[in-house]
Amino acid sequence: MKKINLLLGFVLFLSLNSFAQEKTFAVKLNYLSPLVKTINLSFEKAVKEDVSFQLGVYYTGFSSAGVSYSGLGLTPEYRKYLTGEALDGAYIAPFARYQSLTLTESATTSKGTTSTFGGGLIIGRQWMMKGISFDIFIGPIYNSGSYSSKSGNRIDAGSFEGFSLRFGSTIGLGF
Repeated sequence: MKKINLLLGFVLFLSLNSFAQEKTFAVKLNYLSPLVKTINLSFEKAVKEDVSFQLGVYYTGFSSAGVSYSGLGLTPEYRKYLTGEALDGAYIAPFARYQSLTLTESATTSKGTTSTFGGGLIIGRQWMMKGISFDIFIGPIYNSGSYSSKSGNRIDAGSFEGFSLRFGSTIGLGF
């Protein structure tokens, strides 16, 4: 019991200490993603006063128009803050995205995989208030990829290829 209390005290001390310092790292969750049965986490690290790098990782398992999509995606991003400082201000961010998805069509039992690679540019605004981050962003993305049929007919990959709009909002913790 003493060890648990000591550990809890140490974690509380670190937490309080981190709120007194400038934040240089954030862990964020895109809270809109569960609407499409996706979990999307981002890890952002300030590397200069007005520059950060972010890595987004997501897993999806959603269905639309009789097609089920499941798989992973990675989104590395370079953020240049135009106002404020890294992790707190307006920014512009070029990014890349890699996706690897399994597609299953329920009506025909067709199955296939698609891998896409793409990129784009977003603009956004992030606020860091007492260790809590809130971020909102929007911008174009282009993806191109390959499809491999496992069984049945080719399945249309839909919005995972070509031009689309990337947008979202995250909430997280700064350290």
